[in-house]
Amino acid sequence: MANLTGALIGCGFFAVNQMHGWSDVKGATIVAICDRDPQRLKIVGDQFGIERRYSDTAALFADGGFDFVDIATTVQSHRTLVEMAAGHKVPAICQKPFAQTLSDAKAMVAACRNAGVPLMVHENFRWQTPIQAVRKVLDNGAIGTPFWGRLSFRSGYDVFSGQPYLAEGERFIIEDLGIHTLDIARFLLGDVKSLTARTKRVNPAIKGEDVATILLDHESGMTSIVDVSYATKLAVEPFPETLVEIDGSEGTIRLSQGYRLEVTNGNGTEIIDVSPTLLPWASRPWHNIQESVFAIQQHWTDRLMSGGETSTSGADNLKTFALVEAGYESASTGRSIDIGVLLK
Repeated sequence: MANLTGALIGCGFFAVNQMHGWSDVKGATIVAICDRDPQRLKIVGDQFGIERRYSDTAALFADGGFDFVDIATTVQSHRTLVEMAAGHKVPAICQKPFAQTLSDAKAMVAACRNAGVPLMVHENFRWQTPIQAVRKVLDNGAIGTPFWGRLSFRSGYDVFSGQPYLAEGERFIIEDLGIHTLDIARFLLGDVKSLTARTKRVNPAIKGEDVATILLDHESGMTSIVDVSYATKLAVEPFPETLVEIDGSEGTIRLSQGYRLEVTNGNGTEIIDVSPTLLPWASRPWHNIQESVFAIQQHWTDRLMSGGETSTSGADNLKTFALVEAGYESASTGRSIDIGVLLK
């Protein structure tokens, strides 16, 4: 089968990582880019040798000549662009957060389903090498049946210098970072029945919350905690590592700082280095995320060629997005939120 061709919509902060990733993917090539900012369009186009450049998405879709679109814009435009792709029968990848509201997300999934085209959310954290390694240990049954877990991302890293718009939103850490950690919780420990959350704003220079602690009751009966912070100053900055603790009936898993994975069971303790690969175009400490960008794009390409459903399909991501919405509702009301009710 010939290589798939794609168009990237949005040439902002993170799009360069996606373009590098596409350069490494086997079976797909980006042939067109689109952005309303002519300077960003020129920078990305020149860097990656893309001749087809558009400032208007309607013109991009009208010209066609590509097999899929990669939507790397901010959330405000996601529903419009996904529905535009569906209207042109073009498969779409959509950056997270998937939508502004859960009702928008449901409409986007429905639009692509009705058009018969695949839709995947660019939820790359579950594709990180250390997270995949944890999943492999669970799948092998090395710790028996899990009954408790904790997924933690605590950092003092200045994310606002590269993405200043993050400081302006009424919502911040659950929507921007917690969404990843909640998705990892679903990926490793299964879907969630109910959720209770507490949030706090520590940094007075931002509008949204920068600390969140979330208690998850999983459908399996197990309990987990998702805790995220951009207000935590540590001796060694762990950004952008997600740390994992899981207790099972036969042992434990500990993914600690420095990509150190410890698996303890009746056979003793095995220590595994699960460091991500430093790709030629990547840079520390971002290389963990950058490698996962390539991994999810390769997954999309493979699935688009084979006709299989993606790991983070639009339909699957509704379950993660519902956790984000429930987190904010719980934090504002003080109540535990039933996830099934949100997904109806």
